Amino acid sequence: MSTTTEPTAWRSAEVEPLDDATLRRVDAWWRAANYLSVGQIYLLDNPLLRTPLDREHVKPRLLGHWGTTPGLNFLYAHLNRAIAQRRQSTIYVAGPGHGGPGLVANAYLEGTYSETYSDVTQDTEGLRRLFRQFSFPGGIPSHVAPETPGSIHEGGELGYALSHAYGAAFDNPDLLVAAVVGDGEAETGPLATSWHSNKFVNARNDGVVLPILHLNGYKIANPTVLARISDDELRDLMIGYGHTPYFFTGGFDGEDHVEVHRRFATLLDEVLNHIAQIKADAAAGNDERPAWPMIVFRTPKGWTCPPDIDGKKTEDSWRAHQVPLASARDTPEHLEVLRGWLESYRADELFDEDGRLVDDVAALAPQGALRMSDNPHANGGLLLKDLRLPDFRDYAVDVEGPGSAVAEATRVLGQWLTDVVRLNPDNFRIFGPDETASNRLQAVYEVTDKQWNADFFGPDVDEHLARAGRVMEMLSEHQCQGWLEGYLLTGRHGLFTSYEAFIHIVDSMFNQHAKWLKVTNHIPWRRPVASLNYLLSSHVWRQDHNGFSHQDPGFIDHVVNKKAEIVRVYLPPDANTLLSTYDHCLRSRQYVNVVVAGKQPAPQFLSMDEAIAHCTRGLGIWEWAGTEVEGEDPDVVLGSAGDVPTLEVLAAADILRRRIPDLKVRVVNVVDLMRLQDANEHPHGLSDKDFDTLFTTDRPVIFNYHGYPWLIHRLTYRRTNHPNIHVRGYKEEGTTTTPFDMAMLNDIDRYHLVIDVIDRVPSLRSTYAGLRQEMVDARLAARQYTREHGEDIPEVRDWVWPDVGETATEEGGPQYNGASAAAQDTGGDNE
Repeated sequence: MSTTTEPTAWRSAEVEPLDDATLRRVDAWWRAANYLSVGQIYLLDNPLLRTPLDREHVKPRLLGHWGTTPGLNFLYAHLNRAIAQRRQSTIYVAGPGHGGPGLVANAYLEGTYSETYSDVTQDTEGLRRLFRQFSFPGGIPSHVAPETPGSIHEGGELGYALSHAYGAAFDNPDLLVAAVVGDGEAETGPLATSWHSNKFVNARNDGVVLPILHLNGYKIANPTVLARISDDELRDLMIGYGHTPYFFTGGFDGEDHVEVHRRFATLLDEVLNHIAQIKADAAAGNDERPAWPMIVFRTPKGWTCPPDIDGKKTEDSWRAHQVPLASARDTPEHLEVLRGWLESYRADELFDEDGRLVDDVAALAPQGALRMSDNPHANGGLLLKDLRLPDFRDYAVDVEGPGSAVAEATRVLGQWLTDVVRLNPDNFRIFGPDETASNRLQAVYEVTDKQWNADFFGPDVDEHLARAGRVMEMLSEHQCQGWLEGYLLTGRHGLFTSYEAFIHIVDSMFNQHAKWLKVTNHIPWRRPVASLNYLLSSHVWRQDHNGFSHQDPGFIDHVVNKKAEIVRVYLPPDANTLLSTYDHCLRSRQYVNVVVAGKQPAPQFLSMDEAIAHCTRGLGIWEWAGTEVEGEDPDVVLGSAGDVPTLEVLAAADILRRRIPDLKVRVVNVVDLMRLQDANEHPHGLSDKDFDTLFTTDRPVIFNYHGYPWLIHRLTYRRTNHPNIHVRGYKEEGTTTTPFDMAMLNDIDRYHLVIDVIDRVPSLRSTYAGLRQEMVDARLAARQYTREHGEDIPEVRDWVWPDVGETATEEGGPQYNGASAAAQDTGGDNE
């Protein structure tokens, strides 16, 4: 076999039957991987059965999954043979990640595992440690977890193998991603959709995903759908998805294993030559979408395990899914079955007296970084390069005073992202479900297009579509999330923009990625990767036109359940704070950053210098908005987080300064939500001393929050003044209505905030009962106005921060000619 370690992409090879020596070597590798896999599931000691097998050698709790593992091992062995021959850089994505013992076994056989974990040596003692640690307290998980060298996909939650694989292939033109799709996984919605990823891959600029549909026929306790339809129907399905399917069936009816290897090696060479031809055609200028090859790989579930256990069919049945011999310690008969199963692999031929894999078998593995378990793309932090970021200060909105300018925050961000794309043409992408323009980021189309490799109809309808581009849009949040995760885990950068309500679709995918980051933080050899960055717009308070179905800010609640070392949540109140926030996010590593920002025209409050200082602090007092007296405690604190809640707090502060001029009001705005949490609970949390300084120890705090109000109580429950913190936020009241009516439905409006202040400040309850009644009446009048006119009352619609003065609405002023009214306009999705 070749000892060259440098990759040479997309070489063709003669398709001819393998010689007997290579076939024996491939079969021996497969047997060795199978033996190590069974050993990991069952054995605590005596790894090579050098002494008679005893019940004390068997683990007391048998955990793991055998059913998919022999098929994964078979494919790994054959890919190794091809990689070594062709010097093709390849990573392996195991969709059925419960086949973890197989991927661990292959990493061990390649030597990578021992290089990574020096205590798991290449000898009998190393094998004992390898077996003992699997699914064992203090050991390693049962899936293809972050602890497994070569993995970017744990596969515990099914459905994302192909989307991760395509994400890894984008901008990696010389990389082959072998993506094994379990036939159970193939029944999930995300996986079924992800077959369409081949319409978004560029044959010249991107790598290649080779999907391998592993049909072993059964899930946990049922047959699989795709295994129980005819080959003709399955072929039509795959052709319909845009693939050229290659079918392979082997391992049934006692077929000789060497013959199975011989047939599959020929098929794999045909497939790889097909790929090499597609890549050559693309390099020569052919930009038509090819029908990429895929393999339908049909083998028995639990292949090579005992055919029957306790008189019940096991191999080639659902009973082989997990631990076929679930009680190997309980009787001598079952122990004997396990002994016979292990001995069937003839480990004495595979490992020498010291327990080391014999040289002839070890020679199958590629060398160095060509080993799939050592490919640097599967440890993306090794390849990660810092983004070249333009100075975000150059894109600032000119804010001479609070409220003196109107801008659309995400549109301003889009102008900055335009140059991020321009400066990083091969390691930064924007992902989203058909909402880049709707979320006002369309300035990026000045320098790039949306990558699209299906048919074109013409420029009159196909705007900003091209065979290659930095924007990836597919109306599937699952695919966008999966693509981005695969892209990040292989050493690149990106962001995911979505409507706030519908990011919930990927709640579970976020969970898995956050868990991955949490674990890798504690694995020294895993290098940090770029953060997963969300930009959520079209948010709850400005979905007044789409209605209740589009109104849900709860993704934040979901995110903050994860480890504090991983999650960050930002609610910038205007464009300049959004620019400062996103520059920070794109520079960060190993986080999930959730940024919620509005897209409609809105007043801008902070200059760039002020925004930078505010974002650096994460929260702060807006002295210009309050009526505090220096040296005295405030009577009340008005807090806010989120653009619309902040606007309403400022409007309430305006009413209070005019109507109760002696009231000492402090206004605090929060950008970094996790600053509210205790410093002992989150790295960004404030100390109790600092929190008490801002929010006092005994004064009422009226906090206007973007999302569900109880989250603020969760974050602040340990604080001294928590009993006096009263939170307003979204309380699941919504419909198709006006923006201010949405605020009133959920009691975050300015009038209700004034009522809250009167109710909570003891000295005001009776003395300002008239003002309180006036505010109640103002709410009624505002609602009635919307019913009669279909828009918000002018005093709300045209409100400006009073210190702006008359010049704000004079000719040439920032809010002249209906700009304030434009702030109420939802706008079309593609404006």
